[in-house]
Amino acid sequence: MSPGEMFTHFGSAIGGLAVIWAMFQQYIPLQLREHVERYTHKLVNFVNPYIQIVFPEFAGEKLKSSEAYTAIQNYLMENATAGAKRLRADSIKDSSQPLILSMDDHEEVTDVFKGVKVWWSSNKTTPKNMSFSFFPKTEERRFYKLTFHRQHRELITQSYVKHILTEGKAIAVKNRQRKLYTNNPSGKWSHVIFEHPATFETLAMEPTKKQEIMNDLIKFSKGKEYYNKIGKAWKRGYLLYGPPGTGKSTMIAAMANFLNYDVYDLELTAVKDNTELRKLLIETSGKSIIVIEDIDCSLDLTGQRKKEEEEDDDGKEKDNPMKKMEKEEKKGSKVTLSGLLNFIDGIWSACGGERVIIFTTNHVDKLDPALIRRGRMDKHIEMSYCSFEAFKVLARNYLDIEDHPLLPTISRLFDETKMTPADVAENLMPKSDNEDAETGLRNLIEALKEAKELEARNKAEEEKRGKAEKEEQEKKEHGDEEEVKESGASDKEVKENGVINGGVAAKEVKENGFAA
Repeated sequence: MSPGEMFTHFGSAIGGLAVIWAMFQQYIPLQLREHVERYTHKLVNFVNPYIQIVFPEFAGEKLKSSEAYTAIQNYLMENATAGAKRLRADSIKDSSQPLILSMDDHEEVTDVFKGVKVWWSSNKTTPKNMSFSFFPKTEERRFYKLTFHRQHRELITQSYVKHILTEGKAIAVKNRQRKLYTNNPSGKWSHVIFEHPATFETLAMEPTKKQEIMNDLIKFSKGKEYYNKIGKAWKRGYLLYGPPGTGKSTMIAAMANFLNYDVYDLELTAVKDNTELRKLLIETSGKSIIVIEDIDCSLDLTGQRKKEEEEDDDGKEKDNPMKKMEKEEKKGSKVTLSGLLNFIDGIWSACGGERVIIFTTNHVDKLDPALIRRGRMDKHIEMSYCSFEAFKVLARNYLDIEDHPLLPTISRLFDETKMTPADVAENLMPKSDNEDAETGLRNLIEALKEAKELEARNKAEEEKRGKAEKEEQEKKEHGDEEEVKESGASDKEVKENGVINGGVAAKEVKENGFAA
């Protein structure tokens, strides 16, 4: 039989089957047709050893996007699309990658899990009863189909699917575009892309202290099951305290980059009351850092209750509307210490998980002990003046040097005076193309010497001021003693002689009521 005759017979067979199928659909009653289709599927399933699971793009009556579909899409893009021949390019919102490649429709790829081979295919369905329109709406429903041998049913349904969902969510977190949020006066979060480049490698701090903080963060980020076991909300508080310019904000950025977390910068003065503060907390996502910087300056959170100001006797303040308005403006936010404490570790703080809460302050002694106790601020980190070990990190960052003949001199000066990492970095930074590493080091040496002289001068002035105050105090105390002695002598003279003021008898004063 020639190839032409074969194609002719094949075409005739296909045409005959099409006619039979059309007659089946048109003339066979619906109930009988359903029975035939059901038993046909049973026959096919009995012969076919493979099982299929469908994961639709949308789930539920409200057609909400399926988290499982998104997780599978992320997993396949990362692990299985290398073997696909037809790909679809998409731009996904809030992703760090500008272009994402995924499987095209009706494409199939394979994956292997614990030695078991499975098949993934991307498909779509289009509703048959689409109405005619010059501007038709797309009603396509995409889905992923997982195919595997039935002898591996338990492994696939209990382990593999869970593995894919977990990995897919982790990939989404890794590839997402991290954000920096801030609260606005309307009580909502607004955001920009978080692009701060700080890392622990570039942070000016002693290596042992940095490693301790990094270990603590790693332990927290992997501690979901541990926190559940001990019955505690999955969150951790850090208090960063120290003088201005010691790198508190840089530490926050380094922690966010290390954990790959979003950052919520909470401005307490823009929060109206405790209810709005709670609402902002609920709207934060997991894998995030909530920051309140300079908390000692944000609100009066010292825990001391202010006494009410006494009203003027004439009642002018009460009757003056302008003064009442000024008083209301000064009140500002109505967030209380109690509201902030509930925000940190109250019942609502357990909504969501994997959150880090950070407070920064220049004056830790001004904060109420209840605000920074362990359990709220679990780890206290002192951001101190620059040490020689921290300086070497800055020298490597700014000047690309590991060793230099001037380093011993700088080490000695750091032992003798104090300077913040911000001031050290400013002196090291080249101001023109003509400045080299040695120029930066000499600038720093001069700055350290000036700081040392200034510190000595301030110390001398302080000692001089203290000495003068001490002498003034002693002089005052000596004068008080003389007055007491003179007063005692006068009383004795009056008692013995009965005379006061020019020799007038006390008895005469008593009798006449006056002294002549």
